[in-house]
Amino acid sequence: MSERILDIEIRGTGNLNQYEELVKVFLQPAQYRIHGEETEGGAEADPSMVPAAVPGPENSPAAVVQEDPDVRRLVYDVSLDEAKDKAGDRYVVIRQMYEDLAAWTGKRPKWGVLTGIRPVKLAGEIEERLDAQSEERSEERSEEERASAAELLLQRQYLLHPHKARLATEILHRQRRLAGQPPEDSLSLYIGIPFCPTRCLYCSFTSNQVSGEEIRRYMTALEKEIRWAGEAVKKAGLRVESVYMGGGTPTTPEPELLEELLGTVDEAFDFAGCREYTVEAGRPDTITAEKLEILRNHGVDRISINPQSMQQRTLDLIGRKHTTEDVRRAFALAKEAGLSSINADLIAGLPGEDYGDFTDSLEQMIGLGTDNITLHTLAVKRASRLKERDENFHYRDEELREKMLAYAGERLRREGFLPYYLYRQKHTSGNTENIGFCREDRISIYNIRIMEEHQSILALGAGGISKVWFPEQNRLERVPNVSNYEIYIDRIDDMIDRKRKGFFGQEE
Repeated sequence: MSERILDIEIRGTGNLNQYEELVKVFLQPAQYRIHGEETEGGAEADPSMVPAAVPGPENSPAAVVQEDPDVRRLVYDVSLDEAKDKAGDRYVVIRQMYEDLAAWTGKRPKWGVLTGIRPVKLAGEIEERLDAQSEERSEERSEEERASAAELLLQRQYLLHPHKARLATEILHRQRRLAGQPPEDSLSLYIGIPFCPTRCLYCSFTSNQVSGEEIRRYMTALEKEIRWAGEAVKKAGLRVESVYMGGGTPTTPEPELLEELLGTVDEAFDFAGCREYTVEAGRPDTITAEKLEILRNHGVDRISINPQSMQQRTLDLIGRKHTTEDVRRAFALAKEAGLSSINADLIAGLPGEDYGDFTDSLEQMIGLGTDNITLHTLAVKRASRLKERDENFHYRDEELREKMLAYAGERLRREGFLPYYLYRQKHTSGNTENIGFCREDRISIYNIRIMEEHQSILALGAGGISKVWFPEQNRLERVPNVSNYEIYIDRIDDMIDRKRKGFFGQEE
């Protein structure tokens, strides 16, 4: 890759976010600058350094500027009528940017121009548009024909690699068959426990290492919010379809606090129609037979045990305090407890790991008998310690990450696992994806619902972001809690009031 700087000007808009997100897929921050008419996202180029633009191809939204020894400049005009496709979207410019960046770097990211986290949702929206067009023409199409048409549009308009387009539509149709549409009067419930034994190198979540007394103070406030929310749900005539207790690590509290919390949840909500109750028991060193018995007795039927790697040196490096033997012990305890589904998370691209390390970890997870495996690609998050150490870590060894995930997908399919949900994150190595595989019908309803965004999510606890679904307008409205657990405790009445007004639409 050339070490020269790519200078990109976007004319016709001051909102550069979607354009810069695409540039970041190809280039490190020091390798480009981007600016628009309002200079958002970067400084204006020095006109003394850059000659005037040379006209591009006829009807092209881009013009290539003559080069000086240090800078190559590309100019895009998004105000041109030619920059709009038939749906009115400005993907002509985005596609041209992709092609120019691919030529500049020699890379062709397989998710094309997509920088959002929900490609499966997009595939569904495309199918719905195509279905409406077919209905107008009185055409009937099979599921295979509908998927094929959506895949073709994903490839043509969004430049997805055929494999990625096929993966998105495959997952879409599997979700529809196994999860169906959420009932109109339903919601998913999230409960956040923002505590972990240690903080991982790559972590950017709400995670605190505190004393038992601090956890108790938090639980007191959380239980107040839970009791209020339970009453509000009943008054609104809503039903809980799924429950997800995350964090942090919800199994961090001592058994008596966990028992008290789950008892409060049971008393507050009616789970008669609940399809799934998940608790993230992510850290194996927090799992005991006593805690698992408490979970099972309160109706929890799915847990996550998340080793992330089965290489001890990696666990030590990333800040985990558990051992690989702790992982095996936790799986054995979970099976003895009779929990119906166990998820395991693995991360491709952890520092210091090679292809053999990752594939060995995958084989061990399969051997332990999990029925649900989520493959993550390491993302360098802004609030993580890894970002502080090496902000460009995710640009290194991109082909290796792709190779890891490709192997894992093929290996899991041979073992009877199929992909059932997918999402993407910014700043992942290789611009890849996070993807959940399961045996048979062992899906996670909550994971599907939060990605398809067609159901309200009621989120309780520090860092929880509730989402109100308005189907008539096809939109979500967010109602956030504060992330800091101490502020959450101090302002618990304010958190409740936010939900009263923003989620349930109630007056004082």
